[in-house]
Amino acid sequence: MKIKSLPISGAFEIELVDFKDSRGTFKRLFCSKELNNLIPSKQIVQINSSETFQKGSIRGMHFQTKPKAETKLIHCISGEVFDVMIDLRKSSKTFLQWHSVKLSSHLNNMVIIPDGCAHGFQVLSENSRLIYFHTEFYSPEYESGIRYDDPLIGIDWPLEIDFVSDRDKKHQLLTESFKGI
Repeated sequence: MKIKSLPISGAFEIELVDFKDSRGTFKRLFCSKELNNLIPSKQIVQINSSETFQKGSIRGMHFQTKPKAETKLIHCISGEVFDVMIDLRKSSKTFLQWHSVKLSSHLNNMVIIPDGCAHGFQVLSENSRLIYFHTEFYSPEYESGIRYDDPLIGIDWPLEIDFVSDRDKKHQLLTESFKGI
């Protein structure tokens, strides 16, 4: 694994290394020994997967609040997505800033999104699949979100937005009085 720090504190892009032979490839997606410094004192407790069919679709921007805040590792296993994180940590130097990473099966990369950040993505190719590693169990009572088109954040989505769930459309817009989580 090749690890690169991102502009959001505690966020990283990881380039995975394929081991190839005549049968195909093998890659390590998670190794606590290699990633322990990046997600200290946390364990992966849940692994989820999503498949999004329509190019231009958006999922997000989701997060869980304390005490169920979670770090996420996101990997695109097929297709391509524009993956976005928003820093919501009130004490962070990058508070309310967003950063994106293109994830794809061809780029063979993944991102670590620290707790205190919202996460979402736009699908750049049809039938894109992601796998998510979480350091906290899904807890609906601590689940929250920010609108994907919040003008205070100003995410520059690369494609016309073709589909957003009703749930994601109902997330609140931030106000100037938002102090973080």
